[in-house]
Amino acid sequence: MTAIHGLLLVGVVAVVTLLTRSAPFLLFPADQGTPGWVIYLGRVLPSAVIGMLIIYCLRGATPLSFPYGIPEGAALLTVVLLHLWKRNTLLSIAGGTVLYMVLVQLVFTT
Repeated sequence: MTAIHGLLLVGVVAVVTLLTRSAPFLLFPADQGTPGWVIYLGRVLPSAVIGMLIIYCLRGATPLSFPYGIPEGAALLTVVLLHLWKRNTLLSIAGGTVLYMVLVQLVFTT
């Protein structure tokens, strides 16, 4: 990549970043308030995204063959229990990930 390509790339990234950061202020002026549909999306999208991530993470589980989805189920249960106990998202995700990796790499090896 030449220097001009690098400069163009940085310029395009800067313009796109500026546009995405300023779009809400341009689309929704402060004097008009936030539209109802934006408030609705802000309320329902986080749960929908979490649901999609859970489905994505569990898509490879094999409940009918070894290891019978045990690593995935144990990691999911760990995330839920840690989150209910400590209400710390980082701790919950890290705990579930560490448990899953230990189970897959050391316990349920084929």
